[in-house]
Amino acid sequence: MSQIPDSPSRREFLKKGAVAAAAFYIVPRFVLGGRGYTAPSDQLVIAGVGVGGKGESDLAAFAKTGKVRIAYLCDVDDRRAARSVAAFPQAKYIKDWRQMLDKEAKNFDAVSVATPDHNHAAVTLAAMQLGKHVYVQKPLTHDIYEARALTEAAKRYKVVTQMGNQGASGDGVRQLQEWYDAHVIGEVHTVYCWTDRPVWPQGIAWPTPAGGGVPAGLDWDLWLGSAPARPYVDHLVPFNWRGWWEYGTGALGDMGCHLMEAPFRVLNLGYATAVQASVGSVYVDEFKRGYFPESCPPSSHVTLTFPKTNKTKHEVTMHWMDGGIQPERPEELGPNEKFGDGGNGILFIGKKGKMMASTYAADPRLLPTSRNAEVHTKQTLARVPDGHYAQWVEACLAGYGNKTVSSPFELAGPLTEALLMANLAIRGYDLQRPKATGTDMDYPGRGIELLWDPQQLRVTNFDDANRFVKREYRLGWSLGA
Repeated sequence: MSQIPDSPSRREFLKKGAVAAAAFYIVPRFVLGGRGYTAPSDQLVIAGVGVGGKGESDLAAFAKTGKVRIAYLCDVDDRRAARSVAAFPQAKYIKDWRQMLDKEAKNFDAVSVATPDHNHAAVTLAAMQLGKHVYVQKPLTHDIYEARALTEAAKRYKVVTQMGNQGASGDGVRQLQEWYDAHVIGEVHTVYCWTDRPVWPQGIAWPTPAGGGVPAGLDWDLWLGSAPARPYVDHLVPFNWRGWWEYGTGALGDMGCHLMEAPFRVLNLGYATAVQASVGSVYVDEFKRGYFPESCPPSSHVTLTFPKTNKTKHEVTMHWMDGGIQPERPEELGPNEKFGDGGNGILFIGKKGKMMASTYAADPRLLPTSRNAEVHTKQTLARVPDGHYAQWVEACLAGYGNKTVSSPFELAGPLTEALLMANLAIRGYDLQRPKATGTDMDYPGRGIELLWDPQQLRVTNFDDANRFVKREYRLGWSLGA
């Protein structure tokens, strides 16, 4: 298994971090913060990195528990941060998360990360190295290497971790698991996950730089973070970055953790061993079809192969479909019955039957749906009545190892690796395409199955694809310390 690289500078950082952490735990919080603090065991003090959009709703959900104080707000865009700043007026606002961790780490317990995908890992690992509990929006990371690094770091630094795929704490996935464990549908050999995403532009050429320059309040260089330097374009902020490989992870990154989590939990899946893909193309002019290498394709169908587990006797094949592509409707489903939730869904095919669910594994159903009134299984799994956010807060207050969370990095890491492996196959189409036109259709990655070595983190039969396993960070940025 790969290890996070060590270096003299990293060791020095960890040494200093350990000293700071020791001081933090010895000195009571009321001494550090003055009057108005409650005991650390009663209140979790959180710093938010990326506090607009999803980050805003994450912080609101934490605060709703009544056991949290939002102490720091960090965002590169004052416009996006404005609502959180208004909601938490006592919180200190800092633009650069590196400065926040460097200067204020002794004053908070945990970090919530809701930046664009390409900066998840750098923020998260740096926080973990300082002994901070972390909640990170899905997907956990941008690259496979980063996912493995955070999975290992969770064990090393012994902090409470949770990825923001809320369905992992829902009743739906637990009902699916109880049906499967009771052998209601027999051994599952095939799973389908599908989504109507993307709902942002993909398969397009890089936009023209903005004539008006960077908007007031946005630190564009900090927004780019670990990604290569580029002139500002209006197109990316605040949402369309998802469709560009340098920053986002496409439809898989947006919805994969919500849809693939149920098969992972129900079947106890681990690291995939093979992947293949086909992708939709666009017309670059009225005569030529092609692809644009910097942008995710408009649609894709990916097939992942997982080795057998203690829940399966044979390999499991998982199909991922996006861009509105859906699997064939099961014959057990009535012609007017909704497949999944219409745009998204999960279908398990077992030797004795089938079951399906909607986004977040909600609304689980046996097929034909008449079976749901007939089949009654014992509840064997505890539910999460207070939800995904409160679960993490309670686990942080209890301390590492004392309470269970639904999506710790030990589970979220392999899940994220699987969807990023799917992206590895999708990007295999782009390896020899002339960037000037995006029209070359003779790609070495087309029509082959990529074989994956999960221990070495590499494709064994198509080396060109390995360039996407671990990207090079921009000068001055690093993974963690």
